[in-house]
Order: sequence, then structure tokens, then C-alpha cells
Amino acid sequence: MRHHYSCPLRWSDMDAFGHVNNAVFVRYLEEARIDFMARLAPGGGSVSFTGGSVVARHEIDYVRPLVHRHAPVTIELWVTKISAASMTVGYEVKDEDTLYLRATTVVVPYDFAEERPRRLTAEEKAYLKEYLDDAAQAKGAVAR
Repeated sequence: MRHHYSCPLRWSDMDAFGHVNNAVFVRYLEEARIDFMARLAPGGGSVSFTGGSVVARHEIDYVRPLVHRHAPVTIELWVTKISAASMTVGYEVKDEDTLYLRATTVVVPYDFAEERPRRLTAEEKAYLKEYLDDAAQAKGAVAR
């Protein structure tokens, strides 16, 4: 299963060449990731993912320029790997028929009060497994 995020484009996202600046795409990915992680807690009283997280790595392939328009762009997000203390998220930024960007992010849950990384909880792992892509499941990309 994939999480879908509708990301609005802002005029200020453009650079001097008239397309979305490469650094702005990182913010788009962050918006989609926060939307994805925040969906575990609403209404259910869960404290999962509320302590915080930090990005350990981004990898981005820019496929095609994206120019400003009024329609939002779709960001599809899924999980490619779950370990004891991190997760890897895959993304595609696209329209119905155009792919603009592919990316991955390694995210580490973080305890800001203790100032250190923490392990994923059983509840967080169960939620993430729902979004684990088929190829990752076949390879056993979930740490026990």
C-alpha cells in the first residue's frame, strides 16, 4: 500500500530557471513524510512518532523539471525497509502521467528528552508494515 499526499506548489518554490528548486523538493518530501507519520496517532490516543525523528540520509533522483501551476503534485510514499531503530521511505513525486522525482529517506526515531535515537515501537512497526512494498517484503526487509 502507498500513502498519497497532495502537495501544493507555491510561487516562492520556483528558482531563476522557472522550475521548482531542487532544495524545495526536500521540503515536499518532508511534508509528505510528516503527513504519513502523523496518521498513526489521530483519534486513537497513540503516542507513536510523537517523540520526534531525524533524517539520517536522503537520496534523490531528479527525473524531470516541475514548473509552477495551480494544481498540486502527488507524492506517493511507501516503506522499503524497517529495522530495529530506523525506517527507509521511498517516494515518487508525480502527476498522472509524469514522474518528476524518485527519492528515499532513512528516518531514525529520536528521543529529544534523552538526546539519542530510540528503537521503533511494536505499534510503529505494525503501522509501517502496512506500507512495506512487495519487493521489500519478499526480501524480508523487516528486522525483528
